[in-house]
Amino acid sequence: MKAIILSSLLFSCAANVMAGEAIQSKIMHVSEDYISDGLFTQGIEGPAVDKNGVLYAVNYKQQGTIGRVVGKNKVDTLLTLENGSIGNGIQFDGMGNMYIADYVNHNILKVSVSALTNGGDVSDFVHVFAHENSMNQPNDIAIMGNGILFASDPNWANNTGNLWRINQDGKVTLLESNMGTTNGIEVSPDNKTLYVNESVQRNVWRYDLDEVGNVSNKQLLINFSDFGMDGMRSDKQGNLYITRYGAGQIAVVSPQGKLINTIELNGEFPTNVAFGGENGRVLYITMQKRGAIEVVSLATTGRNF
Repeated sequence: MKAIILSSLLFSCAANVMAGEAIQSKIMHVSEDYISDGLFTQGIEGPAVDKNGVLYAVNYKQQGTIGRVVGKNKVDTLLTLENGSIGNGIQFDGMGNMYIADYVNHNILKVSVSALTNGGDVSDFVHVFAHENSMNQPNDIAIMGNGILFASDPNWANNTGNLWRINQDGKVTLLESNMGTTNGIEVSPDNKTLYVNESVQRNVWRYDLDEVGNVSNKQLLINFSDFGMDGMRSDKQGNLYITRYGAGQIAVVSPQGKLINTIELNGEFPTNVAFGGENGRVLYITMQKRGAIEVVSLATTGRNF
């Protein structure tokens, strides 16, 4: 059954925000299944769309693969990772190169755009772009317009986490340690703000970001009173689309920390989101327990479109 949010102009929101109680404006959205249950494993994550509009997600059919989604319920295998590596977050840079967070072997992997354009299996063209032994498990990644990457790094056993920067030469720098369980991460459209959420603590933090990827002025953007969070992505206006794990929702939060919309989903356990489709106005949502992908059509455009 399609999940529909009822239209309303005035709904009070219980979310705690630094500026006080936010006002939530719910608008109509319809979530539909795009990839049916069980085509991916319950490790489905890392949706990302390339320059040609092709959608990718990790763990198609089995752990350690990357699936290439070419249409509704149409998926093939892009690659199978070696050495027991398993992907989580995926990102593309402006040239079309793919980056994969390998949480097993503490790597950021890279697949060149030239390999991706051949249309076949590219397993032989994956290489380690960055490696850091002291990482817990690189989880999700975000990218600036100049190609600088950021990785969340949760320690689920201890409910802690780190934040890392990866320069385009592969150098890895620890930006902050002993955070909460760092998970979703995103850069604002103007490349001046970095957002990081903590799943267990239910916080979303914002940092000022300079042109070389230094962070400063950490502030709490929003805190949720229930359920966890996973991946998040930004639209072109700078609003964050945050997966609410266990709630079966996407929370839409403004750059000022206001909860401005909630998108209800069919499944309860969304893991990440990606913008794609025509004009970047389709939101793809990976669903853990279902091993599926849902879609929502939006009036807004994703950050990279």
